[in-house]
Amino acid sequence: MSTTRIPPEHLGTALEQPVRDHLSLTGKARVLDLTRTERGFATETYLFDVEDESGRTPLVMRRPPDMSLFPDYDLLRQVLVMRRLADTALPVPTVSWLERGDNPLGSPYFVMNRLAGKAPSDFPSYHTAGNYFEATPGQRARMWWGCVETIAEVNQLDWRALRLDFLAYPQHGAGVIEQGVNYLEAALRWACEGDPPETYRRAIAHLRDNLYEPDQPCLCWGDARMSNILYDNDFQVSGVLDWEIAHLGAPESDLGWLLFLDWACSEYEGHAPLPGTPTRAETIAYYEKRTGHEVHNLEYQEIFSAALLSIPLLRMTHRVQLPPEMDITGFCTARIEQLVGRGGRAGE
Repeated sequence: MSTTRIPPEHLGTALEQPVRDHLSLTGKARVLDLTRTERGFATETYLFDVEDESGRTPLVMRRPPDMSLFPDYDLLRQVLVMRRLADTALPVPTVSWLERGDNPLGSPYFVMNRLAGKAPSDFPSYHTAGNYFEATPGQRARMWWGCVETIAEVNQLDWRALRLDFLAYPQHGAGVIEQGVNYLEAALRWACEGDPPETYRRAIAHLRDNLYEPDQPCLCWGDARMSNILYDNDFQVSGVLDWEIAHLGAPESDLGWLLFLDWACSEYEGHAPLPGTPTRAETIAYYEKRTGHEVHNLEYQEIFSAALLSIPLLRMTHRVQLPPEMDITGFCTARIEQLVGRGGRAGE
């Protein structure tokens, strides 16, 4: 059994026997067209087809990157989330198998089915390229509301009945907000191998000074953004992706993540959102009507989101020793400074 991490150019060959074994295919089955996607960076994601006598089956393989970007990264966590969401109305991928021990790929990995649909562009942002950019204003609104509807549906699931209590961090505190802030501080120190930059120390201080606890902690998707939604040809949601940072938190958490990242790929880049994109106020109102939950502490959650997203970026900056002019955390830093400077008010 190999203990050497297989490079991308050899993954297709290394995957063939595990695919045959786990999917009960013959020795004639072949892995074809394996390519790494450009989406995301906390997990390596590869698309490939399996061809046998019955035709082609599109699949996805995910494995950790060479350098861990989160201190508690665990493939099992995201696999369990997807498996326990399988019986809900959410269109999540079906995991075929997870390998955590010694195996021919030389690293943990899992394989899942590939859902149909197309996600909005990540880099460059969906406001400047891709299917959201190319859509009409009406179609963009449909895509946006589909994302907000997905967030609302996730937040209203019964996480206890789904046995998702393992997503809590009891070792970091009593309530879900306190747990999140304590985890965030520890993870930032881990990423920087010491004290994080001053802006992030201010963010932690602000979050601690304004701790609160939601009346009803809920399941949070974590990476709740347009680019993690697959849309069909009618611009309806056909897939919900990327559950690495799913957690238990406040209902505003996912909404804050969505709005922070939409700000980052529009206003922060120096241009307005595309026509048809609902406003911040409209988005909050829709979420409140859909869930029956009055939104509070939204900007608090945006500060938390910006600091959380900075963890892998600071980790890369520190470990790769990027030059000062390559500030990949700029949008996170800018949003924190903007919101902490005015007190991190609840959303208007």
